[in-house]
Amino acid sequence: MIKLENHLGATHISEEYFANLVGRAASECFGVAGLVNTTPYQGLRTIITKSDVPDKGVKVHIAGGRLVLDLHIVVTYGVNISAIVQSIIHKVRYTVEDATGMEVAKVNVYVDGMRAE
Repeated sequence: MIKLENHLGATHISEEYFANLVGRAASECFGVAGLVNTTPYQGLRTIITKSDVPDKGVKVHIAGGRLVLDLHIVVTYGVNISAIVQSIIHKVRYTVEDATGMEVAKVNVYVDGMRAE
């Protein structure tokens, strides 16, 4: 659970919510062919459900009271990787800060593969 406190009280948000939010925002970016499982748990869930899980390829943790997001992606062949990564960073940061009001310290994007589509 991630805890957000302000003068009105405390709000607890699950890490799964953040992972789903981040995964959907990243998947919508141009040039992203998909996300890659980051943990054995995500891989097992994908096999059992026989479908992609929304938090696939996303890891969320807190450092110094701020969010750190790790994304593992597959890019489309022939597109500028640097441009894709910058687009993902801006969109994910905006989406998370707009939806939750929590500050995102860092968005780490790992390009794990390339797919021709």
